[in-house]
Amino acid sequence: MAAQDAELSDVDRFVQQWREQRPDLDPSPIALFGRVHRVYLRYQAVITRSFEDFGLNPASFDVLAALRRAGAPYRMSGTELAAESLLSSAGITFRLDKLEQAGLITRIRDTHDRRVVHSQLTPEGLALIDEAIGTHLANEHHLLAGIDAADADQLAALLQRLEDSILAAQP
Repeated sequence: MAAQDAELSDVDRFVQQWREQRPDLDPSPIALFGRVHRVYLRYQAVITRSFEDFGLNPASFDVLAALRRAGAPYRMSGTELAAESLLSSAGITFRLDKLEQAGLITRIRDTHDRRVVHSQLTPEGLALIDEAIGTHLANEHHLLAGIDAADADQLAALLQRLEDSILAAQP
């Protein structure tokens, strides 16, 4: 590797290598998506370790957090949970089974429609998610310590535009 290459980030080096090997192509999206992917992997590793301290993983945390955000009585149907979390319906069912076994949620049949089952935080689940979210947000603030608030807000807005662009580009 040349001395000049050593000063580049890995992602910049990949872009430069593609420019050299395929000058007919524009590899510039790699600079953005490569960084987004690397940030996600590093972020995921940090939060996964934090959630494990509470006996959770990102998916179970997501379900408990959705129930907590719903407000008292901290209850939602599986369909509502799927819409409010980052999990599929099948993923929700699997996760709810595990959370129920752990005593963090209980399932309650809807009084008006017996086909609908609501999941509700137990007092233990509520206490756990309240503690876990405090730790989680402290970790996220720590991860953002190198970025001032205005830059973080601008980055969040730009990432929203990126997500919108990706959604608009889908057939």
